[in-house]
Amino acid sequence: MLSHAYIGLGSNLDDPLGHVERALGELDRLPLTRVAAASSCYASRPVGPQDQPDFINAVAHLETRLSPLSLLDQLQALEQRHARVRQRHWGPRTLDLDLLLYDNQCLHHPRLRLPHPELANRAFVVVPLHELAPSLELPGLGALATQPGWQDAGDLRALLP
Repeated sequence: MLSHAYIGLGSNLDDPLGHVERALGELDRLPLTRVAAASSCYASRPVGPQDQPDFINAVAHLETRLSPLSLLDQLQALEQRHARVRQRHWGPRTLDLDLLLYDNQCLHHPRLRLPHPELANRAFVVVPLHELAPSLELPGLGALATQPGWQDAGDLRALLP
C-alpha cells in the first residue's frame, strides 16, 4: 500500500545547503519510495545551544511502500552517508532527517514517535510543511495552520531557489 510521509531535513555544517539538496535527491532513490514534492529551503537559528551556525531546513513529501520503521532505518543510513556525528543533543550536524508524519498514524515506539513530538512547535518545520500541504491536519493536534510553531515564523529566512 502506498503511504505518504513528510520528512524534515536540516543541516548546519560543511555546506548545509548542499547537504540538504543532495539529500533530497537521495530520498528520491530510497527503495520503494519517491519524492512527491519538496519545500523551499529556509535558514533558521539553531534550537538549543547557540554556539553553532544557523541551519538550512526543508520538508519533503514522500510516497513510500516502506513501513514507518523501515523508512526510519533508511533515513538514519542516509544521515550516516553524510557523516552525521551525534556529539551533543541539538548540536551541529551535517544532516538531520526527521520522520515528521506517516499517513495519519499516531505511533509511540521506543525508536519512533509519530507525529514527531516537536513538529508543531518548530517554525522551521511548520512553515515548509505548510508550503507543501496548507490544509494538512496533524493527527491528534489539529490543523497545521493553528500550531504554535507559527509564533516564531518571522525568524525564518526563505532562501532563493
